[in-house]
Amino acid sequence: MKNIASIFIDKVLLKKKIIKIINLVKASRIYNLYVLRDDQPLELNRWFKDNGDETLRLDYPELNEKSIVLDLGGYEGDFAQAINKKYKCKVYLFEPHPKFYKICLEKFSGNDQINVFNYGLLDKEGKFSLSDTSKSSSFFNPNHTKEKGIKCQVKEFFNTLENLQIYKVDLMKINIEGGEFPLLQHIASRGKLNMINQYQIQFHKFIINAVSMRKRIIAELNKTHKRTWCYNFVWENWKKIETE
Repeated sequence: MKNIASIFIDKVLLKKKIIKIINLVKASRIYNLYVLRDDQPLELNRWFKDNGDETLRLDYPELNEKSIVLDLGGYEGDFAQAINKKYKCKVYLFEPHPKFYKICLEKFSGNDQINVFNYGLLDKEGKFSLSDTSKSSSFFNPNHTKEKGIKCQVKEFFNTLENLQIYKVDLMKINIEGGEFPLLQHIASRGKLNMINQYQIQFHKFIINAVSMRKRIIAELNKTHKRTWCYNFVWENWKKIETE
């Protein structure tokens, strides 16, 4: 049985280990922020602290039962369900992964205001290998090259909207695991960014040159929209500038 002195020494050593771990975590954060200039962990903490998923992502008082929302990367349909419930708006949900498409199809089978499609929207049409990594499945993540892939379909953005007879969008939520870069560049190249009243975008940093590509897209968005809130590489929102 340990004596009091041994217990005291153990506690002191444990405390030192805890302090060392805390200092290592702090040093890592400082290194990431000031050397690598990676503020994403801090931005993510700020997002959760502000409860952004339940507040900012659903705060669109302009929406109503006549509004059209595009949900790109519908996953299990949580966003589509919440935004439709709050504003009674019409939602077009695009989910290329067959598993999550089926979940959404079943979830919204009795709701004619939410339309579910088993393909993604990009700058071109075709079938691509989607890494099967549940929530973060991606066509573009270079870290998923060893993951088992599923052949999924994508369709060109403008052709799809034309076929669906959609000519004006009130809100487009984009969470497509790296596909946001070619898609937004495609829309900008056609001079059509202003056909969307508001963009809710999650940019992904695992894409090569993500920072510089995001800057170029932001420069284009600034011509027609104003950023209303932003958590770098977490979520951000852009609202079209009203013209007289």
